[in-house]
Amino acid sequence: MKIRMFLLLMLLAVSCVPQPQATPGPDTAVTSPPEANASTNEPNVSPFSPQPGDADLTRGNVYINESSLVIRESYPPQISLSMSGELPTPCNRLRAEVSPPDQENKIMVDVYTVIDPDKVCIQVLEPFEENIDLGTFPTGHYVVWVNGEMAGEFDA
Repeated sequence: MKIRMFLLLMLLAVSCVPQPQATPGPDTAVTSPPEANASTNEPNVSPFSPQPGDADLTRGNVYINESSLVIRESYPPQISLSMSGELPTPCNRLRAEVSPPDQENKIMVDVYTVIDPDKVCIQVLEPFEENIDLGTFPTGHYVVWVNGEMAGEFDA
């Protein structure tokens, strides 16, 4: 009887010992799942990019209260422009044209609105908060300007 109890206790003790986990060796590559846009360094197509029908619309101003850069901790770093402000009316649509970096690594962002000139709309400011993907950039120091004002700078 004592032998059976001893064997039972040993079996329980052995089953409670953590088993070693298999870890990849030093020559094993660990990769992330492929992403749809991983092959390009271009920003995703933004819903705020100029649209084909914009030529028939009237261009207007946008009132930007705050703008800043969002730098995601990834490799390479992904940069977004965060903005808040007001559109002149609820009928105005936000547009943003992002130019590639110039020789001095300045990235110019032109933010404006478009509206159908024949549309009747209530005259009240429409608040907005949006993020615009700027993409990834080669190694260097960059400065982002929004409508002639510096929004921020970053190192890639």
